[in-house]
Amino acid sequence: MTTGDERTRALRFVREDAGFARVLTSDAAGHLVGRTASAFLNDDWTVDTVQRAMHRRVKQLERDGRVLVMWSGEPAADSVNDSPSTFDLGLTIPRVVFVRGVARPLDADATWEVYHRHSERLRAAGHTKAPVRDRADIDENFAGVRIEPRWIRLEGFGRGAESFTWTIRPSS
Repeated sequence: MTTGDERTRALRFVREDAGFARVLTSDAAGHLVGRTASAFLNDDWTVDTVQRAMHRRVKQLERDGRVLVMWSGEPAADSVNDSPSTFDLGLTIPRVVFVRGVARPLDADATWEVYHRHSERLRAAGHTKAPVRDRADIDENFAGVRIEPRWIRLEGFGRGAESFTWTIRPSS
């Protein structure tokens, strides 16, 4: 189990440093498929994403909602790897946040809220290259998904190779 400090550092890392997420879904044959995507981690460890409705990953999540989302990045400045258990790669521990969960489609209002909130926040930070989309465009061409977490793992947020893993039980 983690202390609040590791969880806070992991949330901050995802929001401020990690950037794109890697999203793993299953295709029609049951094979894992990985893609890079924008995904937003909430305080309760749910993950929100808004994607073009035509993307295969949206259909894959409708068919099989099991998903793994992960964000990775450079090791923390204070990272050490003093006693590797198997191989000494000569490297410190990268930061990685894994969220395994179940994807649920968002209705039109929730999809718009997620899109609008993150679009406004990113534009305010100077990220203005994406087109501005209105509600009608989002309703017609985009799909929102919320991933309800079931398992979380944090690596690179503790001492050395220490990792933190916990499960979250569904509320219903």
